[in-house]
Amino acid sequence: MANEREKENAAMAAIDFVEEGMTVGLGTGSTAKYFVELLAEEIADGLMVKGVPTSEDTRRLAESLGVPLLPIDHVDRIHLTVDGADEVDGEAQLIKGGGAALLREKIIANASDLMVVIADPSKQVDMLGQFPLPVEVTPFGYTITAKKVFDALKAAGVAKPRIDVRTSSGNKPVITDGGNYILDCHCSVIPNAPKAARLLSDVPGVVEHGLFIGMARTVIIGQDDGASVFEY
Repeated sequence: MANEREKENAAMAAIDFVEEGMTVGLGTGSTAKYFVELLAEEIADGLMVKGVPTSEDTRRLAESLGVPLLPIDHVDRIHLTVDGADEVDGEAQLIKGGGAALLREKIIANASDLMVVIADPSKQVDMLGQFPLPVEVTPFGYTITAKKVFDALKAAGVAKPRIDVRTSSGNKPVITDGGNYILDCHCSVIPNAPKAARLLSDVPGVVEHGLFIGMARTVIIGQDDGASVFEY
């Protein structure tokens, strides 16, 4: 499928940013999976790097492929993080968290010297919001928190937000690696993403949200026959 080729080509282009001796943040999701697999091949050929996974799923994948990992508590510097996105606009603002790993993804991205985002063209948008915005919240009082999240999005200019608790196949709330719930916020359009990010961060009970503002400095969009690299 072309979409899978696009993802793999984006990941392949990101390998060029990896240098000997780096500590590399390993993203979560279908595109990041290609990067971890390609990085494992480079390691098998002699590249010396260590990875810091952004989720338990990524940890298990990296371990199965022989990628040396560092516990986050033992990391004093992350040179590079390569991760995917659910949406990316023309200013490298992102929505992330479709895989429920947004908290660890943001902690690791924020601690990195460089965040490189890899995506296929379907993730490019003029304005964020078509993909439901994930907001990670504490289970305690989550219904109250959801109402405050609604108010915050309205105050940020979202016309008609709808808030759903993400559930599993058993109709129970999805539990993140950090033991929290995910609110999926259907916005259609987020007219002012930085304002929405600030207001959401101010809500008690919100652990983290999926708006990544000012964090990505390189965006790689895979194509069927290669990739385009955008620097910000």
